[in-house]
Amino acid sequence: MGRQKQTTPLQRTPSQSMRNEVEAREKHTNGSADVSSIVKGSAPAKAAVAAVETVAETPGLMQLLICVLGIYAAFLSWGVLQEAITTTTYSVPATAANPSPAPERFTYSLVLNTIQSSFAAITGFAYLLFSTPKGQKVPSIFPTRRILVPLVLVSISSSLASPFGYASLAHIDYLTFILAKSCKLLPVMLLHLTIFRKKYPLYKYGVVLMVTLGVATFTLHHPGTSKKVAAAADKGDSGSSMWGIFLLSINLLLDGLTNTTQDHVFTSPKLYTRFSGPQMMVAQNVLSTILTAAYLLIMPQLSQSGILHNLLPFPIPPSTETELWSAISFLQRHPEALKNVLGFAACGAVGQLFIFYTLSHFSSLLLVTVTVTRKMLTMLLSVFWFGHSLSAGQWLGISLVFGGIGAEAVVQRQEKKAKEQAKIEAAKKAQ
Repeated sequence: MGRQKQTTPLQRTPSQSMRNEVEAREKHTNGSADVSSIVKGSAPAKAAVAAVETVAETPGLMQLLICVLGIYAAFLSWGVLQEAITTTTYSVPATAANPSPAPERFTYSLVLNTIQSSFAAITGFAYLLFSTPKGQKVPSIFPTRRILVPLVLVSISSSLASPFGYASLAHIDYLTFILAKSCKLLPVMLLHLTIFRKKYPLYKYGVVLMVTLGVATFTLHHPGTSKKVAAAADKGDSGSSMWGIFLLSINLLLDGLTNTTQDHVFTSPKLYTRFSGPQMMVAQNVLSTILTAAYLLIMPQLSQSGILHNLLPFPIPPSTETELWSAISFLQRHPEALKNVLGFAACGAVGQLFIFYTLSHFSSLLLVTVTVTRKMLTMLLSVFWFGHSLSAGQWLGISLVFGGIGAEAVVQRQEKKAKEQAKIEAAKKAQ
């Protein structure tokens, strides 16, 4: 008897792994279809999807904490090395003409700034190079012609700020200088309001006022400040001339202009194209190095001709006319000072990586808050580390600072939650 062909072929029961794979594929297909249907939908739907993506890309508290710790660690080391460079005295070999020469210190701030800006430019470019995925082009530091104007402005303002600050110290007392440096948040906010027409919520003004008063109060009641003020009074330097206050005001305005212009570039991608923190770091430091190096090379020729002396309303110190060659001669006589100079430049370069990341992902006002409170937190750390006690004025300053920062954190967290919820609901409605 012949075999009959089976009318219905046998079907195997799929295994659990096969069922899981099929379900995963179906889920992936359905998810892709949902996303594509939203993207291909109306303009509000596209806006909703973009809003959800923006929320996902918003930097969080952990990123801010890493930035703050990086800034503190780098610039604490930077400050220690800066003090070592500017306060360490080096003996000078006796000669027949000068049998008992006085010890000398490194006083060439412009050369120091030039070395630091060149280190920062190299460090920023290395970061750009290694962070760019393979096969992609390294982002240009000057992507458009329009961006050159704010970048040159930032380089000029950042290069001029320090010399004006150092010059003001010759005409004002230490108390005035400390008070002014504690108020760095005020010119930043003022320039944002007047030049860039930026509006702040009402609570932001209260936070800035509390942090400014807190830092000033804590610093003024610190024993080190009191000793320096007393020492300046003993030397007869207790008065502050109008010229010194004018120079200090220019220093604060230039610092504020630097921060606000950087913030303007980062928050205006349609005007200047999308610009990252490392790109800004490299561009600013390249331009700053060119400006300061040109000054150091051209200044001796201008001073010899006498043109600059006739144009400027104030005298130029002879040391600044030959600063480059004097600094090179100093480092040749004292090669041990070169280690501190190179370490200072390296710490500044690493610190700038965190600074520009903070600027590009947060804001200049937050960055200035971090840098202004850094010195207060450093003093506070030394108090607890060495077992010192705090005065009532210092506790008041701490309460004002952390009260302002805490209030801002609570308000911003509530606003962020409300925005995220509104954007997610908008995305659901668009589906």
